[in-house]
Amino acid sequence: MLGAEAVDCAGRTVTLKELYEAGHALGAAEELAADGHWGGSPRSVAFNAQWFRVAVDPGSGEIRILRSVHAADAGKVMNPMQCRGQVEGGVAQALGATLFEDVRIDERGEVTTAAFRRYRLPQYADVPRTEVHFTETSDAIGPLGAKSMSESPFNPVAPAFANALRDATGIRFTELPVTRDRVWLALDRRARGVGG
Repeated sequence: MLGAEAVDCAGRTVTLKELYEAGHALGAAEELAADGHWGGSPRSVAFNAQWFRVAVDPGSGEIRILRSVHAADAGKVMNPMQCRGQVEGGVAQALGATLFEDVRIDERGEVTTAAFRRYRLPQYADVPRTEVHFTETSDAIGPLGAKSMSESPFNPVAPAFANALRDATGIRFTELPVTRDRVWLALDRRARGVGG
């Protein structure tokens, strides 16, 4: 087994320096070469899917989330209330990044939205109730078949929201956050026949 500085040869530790010297003593080529593979530590992978139904006011660009549904593969869910809270929190955090949080940088590279007066975070009223559904799976690695949820509920939110917004407006938004003014400007350009 190869370690950081040595090789374990049937219970005997041989340093890489000793291995190199032994190869040269036997008349090995100028360079010694070896092939190996490391697949990493086995780990569980949680899967998440998000879906939104939204309505958009074309006169103002205001977006209303009518329905939010999240499906999570958390393996064996041992504490459904806690896991549901983790998913709901991940969706709320991701909606902040998707709809509000805009880090602005000036020409010198300095952040200009360094205070909460200028950097909007979602408030309780901005976050919709999210239906959370868990799949019935069992993980071979996790304790009692559980998987870690951690940050994985965050991942599908922005793409799902962008897809719902495209369904509602016919316009593909590719820049976050999808603020009300960006939506209104895109709708206005389309109405005037400007741009592609």
